[in-house]
Amino acid sequence: MDNCFEIPVTYQLKEYHFPAELITYGYSYKIEVNIFDQLIAFEPDEEGKFRAVISYDEVRQGATADKDLLEAIAAELVVLFRD
Repeated sequence: MDNCFEIPVTYQLKEYHFPAELITYGYSYKIEVNIFDQLIAFEPDEEGKFRAVISYDEVRQGATADKDLLEAIAAELVVLFRD
């Protein structure tokens, strides 16, 4: 069962709430986050952190993402999804 939720992030002294969806498949999962109308997937890695993945189609259409913002979201996901 997939779940929708919001990710609270403080970035550059502003509070944001990004809509997200937990998508499970097999024994794994990813979290799709809508960041300013751009869909970015976060996947867990071997170290227990999350990595951001932007689809090739999004990149071809000129999509860019703020690295520091992605790191802030990934850090919040670690807090939200820790065991």
